[in-house]
Amino acid sequence: MKKQILKELYESKGEYVSGEKLSQKLGISRTAVWKNIACLKEEGHTIESVRKRGYCLLSSTLGLSQTDLQLSINTKEIGKKIIYFDEIDSTNNFAKKIVNKEEHGTIVIANSQTAGRGRRGRNWLSPQNEGLWMSIILKPKIPSTEASKVTQIAAVAICQATRELCKCEALIKWPNDIVINGKKTCGILTEMAGELGEVNYIIVGIGINVNTKRFNEELGGVATSLLIETEKEIGRRDLFIMVIEKFEKHYQNFVVENSLEGIISGLRKYSALLGKKIVVLRKNEKIYAIAKDITVDGGLMIKMDDNKEMLLNSGDVSIRGENNYI
Repeated sequence: MKKQILKELYESKGEYVSGEKLSQKLGISRTAVWKNIACLKEEGHTIESVRKRGYCLLSSTLGLSQTDLQLSINTKEIGKKIIYFDEIDSTNNFAKKIVNKEEHGTIVIANSQTAGRGRRGRNWLSPQNEGLWMSIILKPKIPSTEASKVTQIAAVAICQATRELCKCEALIKWPNDIVINGKKTCGILTEMAGELGEVNYIIVGIGINVNTKRFNEELGGVATSLLIETEKEIGRRDLFIMVIEKFEKHYQNFVVENSLEGIISGLRKYSALLGKKIVVLRKNEKIYAIAKDITVDGGLMIKMDDNKEMLLNSGDVSIRGENNYI
């Protein structure tokens, strides 16, 4: 009922809608209308209540609108609730603070981050109005050893959505980056907590450089954006919806089948590494090898310079002879 009320207010385009009109149209009491409005306010929707005039959903002047995202997405679980911020330190940090009280599938999204994070504590630049900075809260009933596979699910979903919407050759740099023309456009940071071998929660942090026009000298050689690569501005709402809908489909298949079978072909087809000479960084060690295959469990099979093979389940990877990857 909350979503129906929200939809009515949204479609009124900033005009006031009386409680009586909502009551009659939705077939509920005015008290029920008031209670649902109160819940919507608690969830972060800015609704103004004026006596004898009714309720008005205040339009957002920001690049993204929580209401627009909530009403546009068509998923069963992922994104059923969206928590929006104009600015926040890190969506992953906030998601961890609220994870115990929020339901599975809740998404935290921000218009900008002041302390965005990548893997291994690296900073992630998250300027206002230029990207998608979000975290997905998941509570799957899977062994903790399977949690890292969710990163691969997100990678395939983002790669597919980027290719479909932007018509560009996005590739997956195993295990957690999306690159275009050798430069990073997206990073995925997956964090997990569990006990006794079972997952309590997984938080999937996603940062996509969408409409960034330029990067500083330090990042210019390694980072890019969808705008730079396509030479046109990309609708962040449309990209968000497509990513989340594809992610939910792949995620639900993974949970039901308990395997990556549904996306393994995508992991291989869109790999930026397979067949390439690579350098694997593990602690203080550098391993020179050729990327041979992505296994059915999402691992990277490599063949080292001494012809021995090794299966990797984690590690930083760069392509030998190319400085564009980070």
